[in-house]
Amino acid sequence: QVQLVESGGGLVQPGGSLTLSCEASGFTFSRYCMTWRRQAPGKERELVAGITEWSQRTTYAESVKGRFTIFRDNAKSTVYLQMNNLKPEDTAVYYCVAVYPSTYGSSWSVFGSWGQGTQVTVSS
Repeated sequence: QVQLVESGGGLVQPGGSLTLSCEASGFTFSRYCMTWRRQAPGKERELVAGITEWSQRTTYAESVKGRFTIFRDNAKSTVYLQMNNLKPEDTAVYYCVAVYPSTYGSSWSVFGSWGQGTQVTVSS
């Protein structure tokens, strides 16, 4: 079955950087688009970034454009999220999720299951 294991979260000061990783297994990684989503306390989950199967296209939420970069390594079945200039409002649990390619940029329909998430806390 689909397994997604996120790592790389932690506590960082405002302005700092982190790189999250998500290792996938149980499906053909290169056939699916990948997304990073986050959920802050008391808020709904939101899409942070997406990347197509072979990295042809990336998409970002307005709140993270210019600060976050999503990239993937299909040989390692891993997707990453490089986060720079972190702000307190970036504090959340971050999840990676596979999506059906035909829904990229529209409904972002989830394929398989969610990972357990990794906590990112931005605080001085």
